[in-house]
Amino acid sequence: MSNTDVAVVGTGPNGLAAAVTLARAGLRIELYESADAIGGGLRSKPLFDAAVVHDICAAVHPMAAASRFFREFDLSARGVELLHPDISYAHPLNGDRAALAYRDLGATCEHLGPDGARWRALMEPLLRHSAGVVDLILSGWHGAPRDCLAPLLLTPRVLAQSSPLVPRLFRTEQARSLLTGVAAHAVGRLPSLASGAVALLLGHLAHGTGWPIPQGGSIRIAQALADDITAHGGEIHTGSHIADLRELSHADVVLLDTSPKGLLRIAGSRLPYRYQRRLARFRYGPGAAKADFLVSDPIPWTDPEIGKAGTVHLGGTQREMFCQETLTAKGIATDEPFVLVVDPMTADPGRGMPGKRPVWAYAHVPNGDTRDPVDIIRTRIERYAPGFTNTVLAQRGISASTYEEYNPNYVGGDIGSGALTLAQSILRPVPQIDPYHTPLPGVYLCSASTPPGPSVHGMSGYLAAQSVLRREYGIRTPPSLAPRSEAGDHAAAEPIQSANTTTPPGGRRRRQIDSDRGESG
Repeated sequence: MSNTDVAVVGTGPNGLAAAVTLARAGLRIELYESADAIGGGLRSKPLFDAAVVHDICAAVHPMAAASRFFREFDLSARGVELLHPDISYAHPLNGDRAALAYRDLGATCEHLGPDGARWRALMEPLLRHSAGVVDLILSGWHGAPRDCLAPLLLTPRVLAQSSPLVPRLFRTEQARSLLTGVAAHAVGRLPSLASGAVALLLGHLAHGTGWPIPQGGSIRIAQALADDITAHGGEIHTGSHIADLRELSHADVVLLDTSPKGLLRIAGSRLPYRYQRRLARFRYGPGAAKADFLVSDPIPWTDPEIGKAGTVHLGGTQREMFCQETLTAKGIATDEPFVLVVDPMTADPGRGMPGKRPVWAYAHVPNGDTRDPVDIIRTRIERYAPGFTNTVLAQRGISASTYEEYNPNYVGGDIGSGALTLAQSILRPVPQIDPYHTPLPGVYLCSASTPPGPSVHGMSGYLAAQSVLRREYGIRTPPSLAPRSEAGDHAAAEPIQSANTTTPPGGRRRRQIDSDRGESG
């Protein structure tokens, strides 16, 4: 009899979400993290001063407030406060002009003047069906939609946002750039179908559940997930690098929160040759180059209203963003990349102290770019906030190529774990009915390289866990994710009996990993 039902490799948001789901089903779970701390893209720590917390990867979390997994998990009931700035995001333009996406839709429409009515017509129907729209996109486009109106509302809007006529959808540069800056979160060619879907998903959420910042840092989300896992008997091993599947021979099932490159590394020649070739053809997207600053004062934006925004997009006009993001997707480096900036203390004053504040920034660069991004990002901020450089007390940069050393899932600095093309938005990492199940018996992939793709939503892990429950244990109804006080008896499921030599109802015979297992793949 094995000691572990399921071993999960990687403790990013999807690995943790998968483990939460399986532990809630009564399975014995062990997680393995090669780093010294859990979290993957959710890590936070002091960098320059012990009293100032910096987010190392993700900082702002629209999906943690909106996805089905986190709606059911209920972060707020677990002590994780998602704090909302008055302005979800801002987009400065030349001079003292800025486009502002207030959380209040009416205020945004008023700010956009002649484009206010068009903005409302675009966003308001999506807001009325927000849960359905979110669930449709985060389902990986598999299965029937819960809200039948969601695809009818979303499809024509996505097509319009990806067409050559997109510059004509709004009259003013403020409205055009405001939405295009959100589309750039797709980190790829603009415009495109994938970027159109991203623009509408994140764009409407800015006026709904918002673009919140977790109080105390992104690590608080990871800690809440980890606490639930250990409360249900799971074990987490940090500083544990898994180089080969044979190291997990004590587990009946393995979930890998890794990129396809990581799967090839761990599984090696055990994978069927055809599947190996498909994984090797998986496309990675442009990279992210990160800069962290410790500053003495709030960023001196030319428009003071920008200082109320949790996220700021620095990309210039719509035309400039179309050109810049397309060049980056082609692997052409420039000195004026699209940059995202976050001042966490706009919503979370406790993140720093008087005279010492964290500033978080990413630049979109070609995959594998080796440049230190600090000067490039600082110059981009200075263009819209003259005097910013004078406030910098300390700084550090992480190139796109170095980011993969920090997190192996970020191949070449691709924080999305795969190019967000139309095909790879749905068929990732390879075209198959169940994208989470690999050809190796009992081995599954649960990272952002599977549907629905990047962002901190937990859905890739949640859907992969459902595949495990269905295939390995014959369980088709996922367990409750609610906190104990809400879930009652469901929160403490009885352990599923080990069944190495029996076939579970509706499922296949569970397997053991051994050195010969892959020979028959």
